[in-house]
Parts: sequence; structure tokens; C-alpha cells
Amino acid sequence: MKSTPLTPALGLALAATLALAGCKKDEATPPPVVTQPAPAPAPAPVAATVSVTGVTLGTDVDADGRVIESQSRFTPNQAITASVSTNTSDPVAAVAGSLSAKWLYQDGQVVNEESNAFSFAGPGTTNFRISKPDGWPVGRYTLEVSLDGRKVETREFTVVAAQ
Repeated sequence: MKSTPLTPALGLALAATLALAGCKKDEATPPPVVTQPAPAPAPAPVAATVSVTGVTLGTDVDADGRVIESQSRFTPNQAITASVSTNTSDPVAAVAGSLSAKWLYQDGQVVNEESNAFSFAGPGTTNFRISKPDGWPVGRYTLEVSLDGRKVETREFTVVAAQ
């Protein structure tokens, strides 16, 4: 095989290319871009709510308005008190609402109905009281308690003949 001499210009160009290739710095690879996930949005504030936590029937209440002794039987001349316990989901938030009591005789006849608007805050007690000076008819009765127009509790009671 016969070798071909390089021309001086071609040899110089080849030497320069090899020299540059050997001296070329490694290009630094840029670090990967790290993206942080967007922070989760703050939860929307939940509005405080009110709920009825109990209903007690009786004749006498204590200084806090709670029925002293629960009863389900009354005599015709007794006044009857319904002590309705409420509580809000946030004890310091005021929650507007209405509380109603509907008293029904055994045949479905409405004896009395009362509704009041309130600003509830934390635990509380609301009383509804009925009386009939000439005496309640003997029989079965039902109390329906509603919160904001929705029935939430019922209590049945009886009026028995006085002895």
C-alpha cells in the first residue's frame, strides 16, 4: 500500500482540529430544573352550624332554663315545659337560626305552635311552655321541635286524669 503525503495545509488543519478537540472543556450539564408543587389551596372556611342536642319535658326549670325532672306524664292542670338544648359547631361563632315547637293532640290537632329566631353561640337552652287554665284533655300528645323549618326531634307524652 502506498501512502499519500499530506499537504502541509491539510496537515496543519488536521493538527489544529485534533488539538482543539483535545483541549475542549466538558460542557457542564445544567442541573435539572426542580419545580415545587403549588401549595394546596387553603380550605374554604366552613360556616358554623347549630344543632339540637336534646329535648326534655317537665314542669319546672332551673336557673339555666333546663328542666329539673324529666316527665312523660302530666295532669290536666299542669303547665308543660320543653327544654331544648342546642350547640354550635364553633363555640364562639354566632349562628342565626329559628327554633320551633309544635304541640299536637292525639288526633293531629295543633294545640300550640311557636317559632322564634335566635342567634345561637356555643351550648344553650331554649324553653317552650304551654298551659291551659281549664285543663288539658286526657290523651296522648306529641311535641315536634324544628330547627330552621326542619323537624329534628319529637317527644310523646300523655295527659292523665288527676287523682
